[in-house]
Amino acid sequence: MENKNTWEIYTKKQMQECDDFCKGYIDFLSEGKTERECVKIIVDAAKKAGYKDLDALIEKGAALKTGDKVYRVNMNKAVIMFNIGSEPMMEGMNILGAHIDSPRMDVKQNPLYEDGGFAYLDTHYYGGIKKYQWVTLPLAIHGVVVKKDGSQVEVCIGERPEDPVFFVSDLLIHLAQDQMNKKAATVVEGEALDIIVANKPVKITDKDKEKSKGMTAVKKGLLDILKKEYGIEEEDFISAELEVVPAGRAREAGFDRSMILSYGQDDRVCSYTSYMAMLDVEKVKRTACCLLVDKEEIGSVGATGMQSKFFENTVAEVMEMCGEKGDLNLRRCLASCTMLSSDVSSGFDPTYASSFDKKNVAYLGCGLVFNKFTGARGKSGSNDANAEYLGMLRRILGEDKVNFQTAELGKVDLGGGGTIAYILALYGMNVIDSGVAVLSMHSPWEATSKADVYEAYRGYCSFLNKATKI
Repeated sequence: MENKNTWEIYTKKQMQECDDFCKGYIDFLSEGKTERECVKIIVDAAKKAGYKDLDALIEKGAALKTGDKVYRVNMNKAVIMFNIGSEPMMEGMNILGAHIDSPRMDVKQNPLYEDGGFAYLDTHYYGGIKKYQWVTLPLAIHGVVVKKDGSQVEVCIGERPEDPVFFVSDLLIHLAQDQMNKKAATVVEGEALDIIVANKPVKITDKDKEKSKGMTAVKKGLLDILKKEYGIEEEDFISAELEVVPAGRAREAGFDRSMILSYGQDDRVCSYTSYMAMLDVEKVKRTACCLLVDKEEIGSVGATGMQSKFFENTVAEVMEMCGEKGDLNLRRCLASCTMLSSDVSSGFDPTYASSFDKKNVAYLGCGLVFNKFTGARGKSGSNDANAEYLGMLRRILGEDKVNFQTAELGKVDLGGGGTIAYILALYGMNVIDSGVAVLSMHSPWEATSKADVYEAYRGYCSFLNKATKI
């Protein structure tokens, strides 16, 4: 069975639509490099599309009816959206679920130190990364600093042309004989991923010595800058969430401009296509839901991850406002849902062909990807979708001529990635992993095909409009 290349079946009009859609996606990637930034962008777009704040409606004692659109934010790092359908919610919803966190480096709570004439920020890497890929890159710092008085300072340094950037140093090749003999996992140790943030000492006068308490000159100079330009003191790092990410905008890739190269496409490619599909569907029979969560890269843990009760609690609130009260109705709803766990799949890379099963791998340009199961070796930790569910999806995508392919994440004994699918499947609903093929996944710069991005959006629209209970 041969996959169809989407570019070969697109009309000129579809190619233009694809290109136009991806311009918005490139902006999203460039401006939403953290969970908080993504949530802000999504909420702003949802409000413009007529979505109302669920918590504000709850406070007013409002009810919900067919056609109403609401959203709810969880700690500024996860968001859920609902388009209320004409059918009762206890008969199930059509859910798109993705995650908006990506591998990166997080600044520690006591990070600032000086050594050898450099000021550093100590970091702890987040998610699965190849540590050696993060050295000698221009890096930016994004996040928020919350001061003792409760005021907040939003931080985004390294993205504008006039901004400074930061970096992790590497050992020069002339002295790297021992380093080059190490295994890739230890060429760069986790504790070596500290970013260089300053090198200029300031003169500490006799008058300043007592106030500086022996502080080294470069560190003091940096603290002076932080205080003057951002109103931040060293103690404020304790209550800060600062993420270190590759600096620079997402870019078109290839002479033919057929691909997109960017940080964070796992899983913001599926987040963008999911919420855009959600905004663009209008009247629906089954209530449509888009769930974009945090912490997937470290096991979906915590209050903003999929394992929290945020999703379940919010569905209960919505059903209450729709007049469908009671725990039993909630359980019936959750068990009757159909869901696409919108997450990326590994794209075939000819340079590393031996790691893939060529018959069961996603190819860039061949459309939306379905992973019937994921998991490592023996399907451990996998959600395994039912054949009946796949049959229904094939039918509705066929009706709308959405190009799709099926895949596994690498060879059987090499292991595979996890998604949020298995968590939602615990409710008894039908769930399958469905997303976009990514080249160089979890690297600082990942690649996708514009055609796959657009087909994912088209497929998600079809799903929200046409999926039914199995």
